Amino acid sequence: MSDDDDLTFNSMFSDKVSINNNEGFVSPDGLCWVSVLSCLLLACSFVGSLYVWRSELPRDHPAVIKRRFTSVLIVSALSPVFVWAWKQYTGIRPGPSLLSLMGIRFEGVLAAATLPLVLTMALFLGPLTQLALDTPWGLIDGIKLAFDPWFWALCVSDMRWLRNQVVAPLTEELVFRACMLPMLVPCAGPTTAIFICPLFFGVAHFHHVIELLRFRQASVSGIFLSAAFQFSYTAVFGAYTAFIFIRTGHLVGPVLCHSFCNYIGFPAVSAAMEHPQRLLILFCYLLGVVLFLLLFFPATDPFFYGSAPICSLADSPRGVCS
Repeated sequence: MSDDDDLTFNSMFSDKVSINNNEGFVSPDGLCWVSVLSCLLLACSFVGSLYVWRSELPRDHPAVIKRRFTSVLIVSALSPVFVWAWKQYTGIRPGPSLLSLMGIRFEGVLAAATLPLVLTMALFLGPLTQLALDTPWGLIDGIKLAFDPWFWALCVSDMRWLRNQVVAPLTEELVFRACMLPMLVPCAGPTTAIFICPLFFGVAHFHHVIELLRFRQASVSGIFLSAAFQFSYTAVFGAYTAFIFIRTGHLVGPVLCHSFCNYIGFPAVSAAMEHPQRLLILFCYLLGVVLFLLLFFPATDPFFYGSAPICSLADSPRGVCS
């Protein structure tokens, strides 16, 4: 793209940004197509990297996990190239650096590593209470275990733990939030981008359906029912972490929340109803939801994190960016 073309694109971009129902955002012709296709290509590359290794072994086998680690980490390391190429092609020249747009920065990092995680833990207060009641050790023993290096060495040596708590949260948030949102925000605006981004994230998780069909681990109807539930859950979760990413301007918050949710899993409400301490657990479920709703905006207030670089791509600072 020549300098004249670049100036023409940027002037068109600024001229076409006007009052609209979506935070005053109108995208240039063709920008949305480029952004959506770039995100789709990135999502396909991520999912495709899981299947470059042909194996008859199940997905939880250590050999399969190690191979997938290799390919997924390569794609994730190359994912910023997609954002860079998108910037070069569209001619958009934001002020912040590429790393800052992707939420890799130092300003407000301590708040970004704690407040979103505390907010998420508040939502899961019921499951956390249920887990605490069912653990065989007390609070003091649990704290000692958390600081025991041998415990963490055992965790790291477990390929499934490493996948669920470290590699999957880091790579998925890097690809589906840090790389996709900077491409979607100039096209759709921050609010709409929050709900578009999870669609790529949900589709990417359909590879679990492929695994179930491949190894016949459930009936066909059960598999597709599970797929529908998983798509819905990942879409809602993806919107939540996208919201955190845009509000805080940091990658670390979504990664930690993702890891936490992978550890806790989906709330076992049916088990809570049959628990001997069900009244206490159900009260904590309700209290957690109330606390989450009360803290949702205060805990993600940009005041704690500095100005989010990704919001510089939006024409209007209103909405989720303020």
